[in-house]
Amino acid sequence: MDKFVDMHTHSVASDGSMLPSELIRHAKESGLSAVALTDHDTVDGIKEALEEGERIGFEVVPGVEISLDFDTEMHMLGYFFGQSYLNIEPLLKRMRANREIRNPKIVEKLNRLGFDITIDEVIAEAKGRVVARPHIASVMVKKGYVKSVSEAFEKYISNGKPAYVKRDTLTPEEGIRAIRDAGGIPVLAHPIYLGLSLEKLDGLIARLVAVGLKGIEAYYVDNSSDDTGNLLRLAIKHNIIPTGGSDFHGRFKPDISIGKGRGNLRVPYEVLERLKSIGSLQNT
Repeated sequence: MDKFVDMHTHSVASDGSMLPSELIRHAKESGLSAVALTDHDTVDGIKEALEEGERIGFEVVPGVEISLDFDTEMHMLGYFFGQSYLNIEPLLKRMRANREIRNPKIVEKLNRLGFDITIDEVIAEAKGRVVARPHIASVMVKKGYVKSVSEAFEKYISNGKPAYVKRDTLTPEEGIRAIRDAGGIPVLAHPIYLGLSLEKLDGLIARLVAVGLKGIEAYYVDNSSDDTGNLLRLAIKHNIIPTGGSDFHGRFKPDISIGKGRGNLRVPYEVLERLKSIGSLQNT
């Protein structure tokens, strides 16, 4: 019987809607064999996720997703084994501090656009978790300015939109080194969002592999079949691991199912086996 995984999910620890323990149960109930929790700039949900995985007999991979400075914005996934994920926490604290500076600036831009929203309302919406753009979007929905979180992003707060604010972030090379120094495995998230031609993406991957990149997200919810094929070929060319995931956010992205994306996503368990083999080498 084929086994599948989802290596890209988010909980309430960042901008998902499920508690880490709920997400783990949901992953098992959905027929997956393992799941990675990769919240934005935090590993706060990992302990709960690991404990739930142990309780119900389900494999959980500690992970994180960090934002890096690129022409647009680059996201880098880091995967950890054992307790090594704790080593990245000092860096993540600094990155969350940058996020705390960014959020009021987004709210200020929305205010100038005519939206009556305060940062206190956004903080309350986050319910004590890391405040992120989905919480701003949720407040906009509750106040009737948009019909959905997706609409808020598409019209106002995503990259290139009128209330977007770029973050003060690490370079791609710095991000890769930080993940590796913490004992993690760096993987380029959703390369299709970088907006590069295949030739330029090839060159970028070569540059990042030289500083320690170990994988690219070849299986992804928004990939076309051509995208996936191209990324698989690039993974083979550069001798890195083709990973993948749904980018699950629960009710914040209701059209995306864990492990299956919009219905046709399947990430083979072999992906996780290859990541674990690298993890074993790093810890020897």
